[in-house]
Amino acid sequence: MPNPIRQPRNKRIKAAVRQQKIEVTLAWNKVFGKEHTERFNDTQKFVDSECIRLMVKYTPARNNILYKAATLGTKIGSGHIYYNSSYARYLYYGEIYGPNIPIYEQGQLVGFYSPPSKSPTGRKMQYDKARHSQAQKLWFEVMKTNHKEQILRGAAAIAAKKR
Repeated sequence: MPNPIRQPRNKRIKAAVRQQKIEVTLAWNKVFGKEHTERFNDTQKFVDSECIRLMVKYTPARNNILYKAATLGTKIGSGHIYYNSSYARYLYYGEIYGPNIPIYEQGQLVGFYSPPSKSPTGRKMQYDKARHSQAQKLWFEVMKTNHKEQILRGAAAIAAKKR
């Protein structure tokens, strides 16, 4: 979780107005920090969850492992979405990395070997759209463009709720 919101200190102000001494004390509600921290955390959890949920239709999916990688790799409320998948970065940026070395057995192609270090090849990735017709690269950016206002409205509603 993010750092808690600190309780502001009370402030005493002394002034002289037309030769009259005035003293004012600004006193904060004693639960300000706790309440605002809880609201912020609830709001961040909503934003993280909504982003993952709304990205699904833009995320490439042959077997939904990539979506599961986001839900398993992300600590909801942290403000960061992580895909715990070795190939998520390649799919996100939409460029084929290589070398992908073919493996042959008895003259038949049976797979590919990927060395530990790969580099961009300049070739664009083609996405299978059978499961998600809108699958594409940079799916977070696309989701954000299409759903930003919806997420902001939901976040504002949660942030405004009183306990």
